[in-house]
Amino acid sequence: MTTLAVYNAQREKVGELTVSDTVFGVAPKEGVLHQVVKWQLAKKRAGNACVKTRGEVSGSGKKPYRQKGTGRARAGSNKSPLWKRGGSVFGPKPRDYGYSLPKKVRSLALRMAFSTKIEGDRILVLRDFGLEQIKTRDMKGLLDRFAVKKAVIVTDMPDQTLELSSRNIPHVKVLPLKGINVYDLLKYEYVIIKEPAVGLIEERLRP
Repeated sequence: MTTLAVYNAQREKVGELTVSDTVFGVAPKEGVLHQVVKWQLAKKRAGNACVKTRGEVSGSGKKPYRQKGTGRARAGSNKSPLWKRGGSVFGPKPRDYGYSLPKKVRSLALRMAFSTKIEGDRILVLRDFGLEQIKTRDMKGLLDRFAVKKAVIVTDMPDQTLELSSRNIPHVKVLPLKGINVYDLLKYEYVIIKEPAVGLIEERLRP
């Protein structure tokens, strides 16, 4: 079992949490993490590039000139890809780059991502953020007290005050519990978790 210190907004230790090694103590495998990050990025690809084929460009269906006797190569349409303003061949079309990945693999990668942060002492558990109003300066002061510059913050429920206080701070992202993902956990240096969310993460990811 792993023990995590719990802090308040003033960086005072106010308690401890014991977490399961089946969720926060999994040996990371680079291949699994790479597979899930690649899957996430593929799902985010827009795939909106589009060109017109010879059936979609404007033009006539009439034969441009007679078949023989002109000395030119035969042609049946001015929409041919060989002609100026003709259609494109094998060009990109709107498509979905996403593909399926087993749920067990995604869950395993999340456990590995959290375990990686614990192994590097990059997880902070906070009992509260001490934000009485929407104030970017107060949130920046909290991060400075913990010497954190790049962090993803995981909350147990939507917190508008926290989200609005953090949105103008570079390299800080707030995620609700259902939004946790491998890409963001690995991208940001620190993971800050609100205390009630720790138990919910264990419950969700327990194999």
